[in-house]
Amino acid sequence: MTNNLLGAVPENSSKYTLNWPSVGFFAAIHALAMLAPWFFSWPALGLTIFLHWLMGSIGICLGYHRLLTHRSFQVPKWLEYIIATIGAIALQGGPIFWVANHRIHHIYTEDEEKDPYSARRGFWWSHMLWIFYQKSEFFEYEIYKKSAPDLAKDPYYRWLNRYFLLLQIPLGLLLYLLGGWSFVIYGMFLRAVLLWHSTWLINSASHLRGYQTFEVEDGSRNLWWAAILTYGEGWHNNHHAYPNIAPAGHKWWEIDVTWWAIQVLRASGLAKKVVMPKQQASSGV
Repeated sequence: MTNNLLGAVPENSSKYTLNWPSVGFFAAIHALAMLAPWFFSWPALGLTIFLHWLMGSIGICLGYHRLLTHRSFQVPKWLEYIIATIGAIALQGGPIFWVANHRIHHIYTEDEEKDPYSARRGFWWSHMLWIFYQKSEFFEYEIYKKSAPDLAKDPYYRWLNRYFLLLQIPLGLLLYLLGGWSFVIYGMFLRAVLLWHSTWLINSASHLRGYQTFEVEDGSRNLWWAAILTYGEGWHNNHHAYPNIAPAGHKWWEIDVTWWAIQVLRASGLAKKVVMPKQQASSGV
């Protein structure tokens, strides 16, 4: 393994292939996001904040992560599909891809070969380089689907996993009709970049900085500012200690916005079988 400013780049290049289409795609989205100062408007900024929450907290954190990956609660199938579709629009991959790789990450946390975004390879590897140096086990559908068989057997999730990129077309048209190019630049490209890096910080920064409430066999940590940016996901040590628990924040001051949304669903009767920490479950919290 060779260390450089970007992190740890694998020496066994036969297993890791630099995917130039992925490099070009992410570079293009970042370049388009940089047009934001020339298209600024307060409504566009408000739209970005709203969509960052909707797609980040509801789509990714609540949907892809706590609902689909860890099954920490249940909702009716029609609502599960809606939430998963919001996650797919977030532009972080299809549900089978996302869930499978995150389950692998929990099984082999920080293993330099088996964890897709192992923090032991360095900050930039776990943050984003793992997406560019693609290992077949993590990016070939026929292989990674084995880690998410519950989703792979569902026709809608197979369709969503294959065609999630197409959802950007109706999104872009809707945003253009609502607010022109300003809404497109802010609601699609700037929002995507901000949400990417917010989510990726959990893989990178939350394995390097912060405090540990629980003794675990990895470097996962609770990082308050990452929790703010990711609506509660930054309480990462808590999560690695008890991955199937619905709330990520365990102390009263560990703010978990995504957990608030789950509580709303539970209060409305839409969320069932919510998995709670044992001490809270026994006290009826």
